[in-house]
Amino acid sequence: MSAHPHELAERALAAATGPCVALVSNRSEANLRWAANTLTTNGLTSSQDVTVIAVHGGDQVGVVSRSGVDVDSIAALVADAEAAARASAPAEDAAELVPGPADDAFGEAPGEVTAGDLAALAQSLGSALEDARSGDRELFGYAEQTLHTTYLASSTGLRARYALPAATVQLNGKSHQRSRSAWAGAAAQALDAVDVAALAAEVTDRLGWQARRLDAEAGRYETILPPSAVADLMAYTLWSSDARSAHEGRSVFGRKGGGTRVGDQLSGQHLRLFSDPTAAGMQTAPVVMVGGSSPFGSVFDNGLPVTRQSWIEDGVLRALPTTRHSAGLAGIADTQAADNLVMEVDGGRGSAMDLVADLDDGLLLTCLWYIREVDPQTLLLTGLTRDGVYKVEGGEVIGAVTNFRFNESPVDLLDRIVAAGTTVPTLGREFGDYLPRTAMPALRVRGFNCSSVSQAS
Repeated sequence: MSAHPHELAERALAAATGPCVALVSNRSEANLRWAANTLTTNGLTSSQDVTVIAVHGGDQVGVVSRSGVDVDSIAALVADAEAAARASAPAEDAAELVPGPADDAFGEAPGEVTAGDLAALAQSLGSALEDARSGDRELFGYAEQTLHTTYLASSTGLRARYALPAATVQLNGKSHQRSRSAWAGAAAQALDAVDVAALAAEVTDRLGWQARRLDAEAGRYETILPPSAVADLMAYTLWSSDARSAHEGRSVFGRKGGGTRVGDQLSGQHLRLFSDPTAAGMQTAPVVMVGGSSPFGSVFDNGLPVTRQSWIEDGVLRALPTTRHSAGLAGIADTQAADNLVMEVDGGRGSAMDLVADLDDGLLLTCLWYIREVDPQTLLLTGLTRDGVYKVEGGEVIGAVTNFRFNESPVDLLDRIVAAGTTVPTLGREFGDYLPRTAMPALRVRGFNCSSVSQAS
């Protein structure tokens, strides 16, 4: 028998014989694809998962997650979680479960995405596809609107509900027998907030720049990174910054001889890198809601408040993401991370093209992909440029050059920022599926390491 998500959570707690946390995650999605200037497929999907976290003896924990759980099977799920807890070794992150108030919205139904959420996008996309046909270009892409509603209930009395919307659009343009390729993407809370015409115009400009091909060798270049590329580099930086790895000397944020680098100057720029659950247009859950322990979240911390955290302030490393356990290990403040990321640079103004206008000689990148870690202790990353690298001379784009493999540490890069644009919402090409809620400026950096020529298109 099916049941409302909050009822499943309550039934899980009622079936538990000891301390217990239940999370019910409901996901609703609408998506749309297009290829060669033609809408191809669209779809609506929904799913629901239930996670039960059972605690035995105060420090043993069992976590079991399943989909398709109903009122007739919820007790069996709880029993399996409790059996797993009794069989487990003591958890090193064990702590008292978080008490808390009952959210008045806990009993509300989960949100639902419908075909109507695609309507405005489909209309504006139709105009862009028609323009592309008349301009001898082809557009390809994918858009999705999701609404992820999570219900959190604990035997301590805590009840919380949060609905997290997300919308992403990725647009590829090709021209001249598909010998040229350009990309643009955007993220928002709803698809009707995405300016498809602006994305199509950006792709068209980039395809035009590729009409002239220029030679370029591997080397270090004064380079302009658009917000999308900055988002991917900063997302990887955040994901590599957990307090435990730093404390144990396994990351770039660990101090030689022990401890973390909290308090170190990372950039001469007055820049801020922060996460904030209340950030306009990028709101996220105001409490911890996790179905498994990791360096960034403990099942014992479910329900803890999440507030704005400045990871870097005025170029200084101020905090690292923690759990209660890792904060104690590292001897630093407990700073739970919200599921978004923002960078601001004092004095930043304009777009990537405004930065181009001030550059005498260098490169403009489009986006980065296939990013992999080479050395965690310096956070040296490698990857490829994609869909257009452009030569800049005298403040103008004069043509396209080859793609490159790059080798860079985003932490080191922070101290080589020459200028920055205005912070804007953006979508990382590589990691936007995992962290779509980012706002970044375009950056002009010294000596970006284009280590070798790549044939990637």
